[in-house]
Amino acid sequence: MTITIAILTISDRCASGEREDASGAAIAAWASERGHTIAARDVVCDDVDRIVARLLEWCDDAVPKIVLTTGGTGFGPRDVTPEATRVVIEREAPGLAEVLRADGLRHTPRAVLSRGIAGTRANALIVNLPGSTAGVRDGLATLDPLVEHIAALLAGHTEH
Repeated sequence: MTITIAILTISDRCASGEREDASGAAIAAWASERGHTIAARDVVCDDVDRIVARLLEWCDDAVPKIVLTTGGTGFGPRDVTPEATRVVIEREAPGLAEVLRADGLRHTPRAVLSRGIAGTRANALIVNLPGSTAGVRDGLATLDPLVEHIAALLAGHTEH
């Protein structure tokens, strides 16, 4: 099943060109390896209004089925991705955020420091992944067996 994916990197340093977007590239590589379509990809600074605007634009245009964010989920003063995502989502999916942290804990004790959330808006799922490439890879390994079923459910295919 081909799934339409959007990737939003939230990072002051990446947005300013100071650092390469390695975590967004890791998501893009994962999606390409599975034959998924990358409908949109962007980098924004750690700013609630900019994050909210991009998520609303993508979800309300009904293009992506899965929106993966990377960055801004920690304890830093500018880490605001969960707060911005909470403004956008209509239904939270706490089990996804919990399993991402639990599976990440097998690789690093710092996984529990991620404040990322997950939830739906319209027919799209938004998942906050950490900003590190290792955290992204761990999160994608957890999501990998679930994304096709999630996309089918969001498309209304609930017979199973």
